[in-house]
Amino acid sequence: MIKKSEDGKKVFARSFEDVEIWKKADAWVLNIYKFSENFPKHELFGLTSQLRRAAVSVPANFAEGFKKLGKADKLRFYNIAQGSLEECRYYLILARDLNYGEVTELQKDAEVISKMLDSYMRMIAKDK
Repeated sequence: MIKKSEDGKKVFARSFEDVEIWKKADAWVLNIYKFSENFPKHELFGLTSQLRRAAVSVPANFAEGFKKLGKADKLRFYNIAQGSLEECRYYLILARDLNYGEVTELQKDAEVISKMLDSYMRMIAKDK
């Protein structure tokens, strides 16, 4: 699939690991794991598990969509990643409301990833 170079030109990425969205999402997942380490033990099979599962789904679905050949298939997996990101946004709100930790930076990073993913999807949708 394509990515944009620093000068704005389209460049073919060899792997999902070459795409900035995936890199940002992967780093965000690691931060989600660190953040959720401090959740109460009674949340291990609740919020901790749900948040981590949804967070991992973002870069994982991007990676899966990257190898799909058809535009519709690619966009479907990227849309699943968007949905998982939105699910995480709610879990972060819940964690904040339960006083499990500060979520501002994680929320900001989620917003950046969301915008990057939206832009990438628009580029694919209009690409011939």
